[in-house]
Amino acid sequence: MGTSFGAPSARCRECQSCPLVSDCFPGSLEAGNLHELDGLIEHTAPVHAGSFLFRQGDPFQHIAVIRLGTVKTYSIDREGREQTLGFHMPGDILGLSAIDEERHPCNAIALDTVTTCRLPFRVAASLSARMPQLQAKLFRLLSRDIARATQLSCNNSADERLAAFLIGMADRMAARGYSASRWQLTMSRMDIASYLRLAPETLSRLLRRFQAEGLVALDGREVEVRGRERLQAMAAAEAGLDQVRREAA
Repeated sequence: MGTSFGAPSARCRECQSCPLVSDCFPGSLEAGNLHELDGLIEHTAPVHAGSFLFRQGDPFQHIAVIRLGTVKTYSIDREGREQTLGFHMPGDILGLSAIDEERHPCNAIALDTVTTCRLPFRVAASLSARMPQLQAKLFRLLSRDIARATQLSCNNSADERLAAFLIGMADRMAARGYSASRWQLTMSRMDIASYLRLAPETLSRLLRRFQAEGLVALDGREVEVRGRERLQAMAAAEAGLDQVRREAA
């Protein structure tokens, strides 16, 4: 006799109707398995700009999907120098880099108002052993995390890195239903320079040149991509567009 789960709970219905469901844990599960997550996924209260979601060295307990807002991850070395590691948007997963050491190797700070859905990692690991779909989802997310971490490890030119960043942002915005040609940056230019391993002066000079060449238009933090084909050609030299497009996956 089959198991009867009854009517889905309000939380299940909320997960199923969420526009980010394909990027989240419920999107990998069949309806019956979804009930097992009921009551385990926590919808967090809003975290405002400048607040930490977790700090470097904190014990690792949850993996979280961003529902709203942008999060910057960064590390601090022994000399107190800050290195931006990534910018995370709705649908992105936080916490995967902490699985091995069971402590977060970096800080995660909100760049604007952020809400997340959290799931205890031990629960996710236990469920994935019984649910191949969830296990495949976790493996895919881990693979994407590794690809992002290695995206800037090659010895590419500053032009190529900036072009790859702009194309990656455009594709990520498009994947979330926003304009692929015009958007508002939530991160500072200092953060972008740190992420691209560039001096702030180098980034400013490159942006002025890109604007003079008609590749982008800049107005404060508003960016408009006007020369996508040329930027895409430059980005293709930066470890190939396959890695860049993983940002939008």
